[in-house]
Amino acid sequence: MADCKRCLLLESAEKNTLDDIRQRISKLSNNEKVPDETYINRLEKCKECDDLISGVCMKCGCYVEFRAAFKRQRCPNANDRRW
Repeated sequence: MADCKRCLLLESAEKNTLDDIRQRISKLSNNEKVPDETYINRLEKCKECDDLISGVCMKCGCYVEFRAAFKRQRCPNANDRRW
């Protein structure tokens, strides 16, 4: 599959990777992860970013669906933080 600009893993047919990420997120404590509403909001903002390709942030190389789950993380784009 070609790179999918502004797609999350769910949308870019990377189901195995997404399943692994979801499993890892489910093991986080409530102290480590953001509430569901915040998580969804962060992903929506990532989808608007030109630096998102096939679920990967080109600013930091992470899977946004994983990074967005952590309270201690923020958007890696220092010039245009989205969250």
